[in-house]
Amino acid sequence: MSDEAGNRRFEIDIEAVRGGMVIAALDGVADRNAAEALKGLRLYVSKDALPEPDEDEFYHADLLGLEVVQDGETIGTVRAIIPAGAGDVLEIDRGPRQETLLVPFTKAAVPDIDIGAGRLTVDPPRAVEAEKDDEDEPQDDAETEREDETEK
Repeated sequence: MSDEAGNRRFEIDIEAVRGGMVIAALDGVADRNAAEALKGLRLYVSKDALPEPDEDEFYHADLLGLEVVQDGETIGTVRAIIPAGAGDVLEIDRGPRQETLLVPFTKAAVPDIDIGAGRLTVDPPRAVEAEKDDEDEPQDDAETEREDETEK
């Protein structure tokens, strides 16, 4: 590992994992005061040092920026991966003055990912597409709320 500029390098020794916390020692950091001096320092690992992901596993860095294709047409790029409880959600940037599209990161909604080609294919659930279509139509929110209230 190294700092962002690559000026300082560290060897890490994972000593234990307890309650979701990693207890580790950094080479050259001998005591609590030396460790405190590193507080806030961002550490980076070369991608070459990471293990190859298993089939259907991806590093976030590999997904960010991928071209997103739906029905054979490019609709945007992956802007972010949002952790959402039971699974991740891809935030798709559809361009200037366009609403972003949120797509569950599931095999059904993202059936094809080709990191080498720099693209992934989405088939969002119909509910997501219906919400997108509804956003395109102007609505009177107050009237919609009243209708919802009277239906209860």
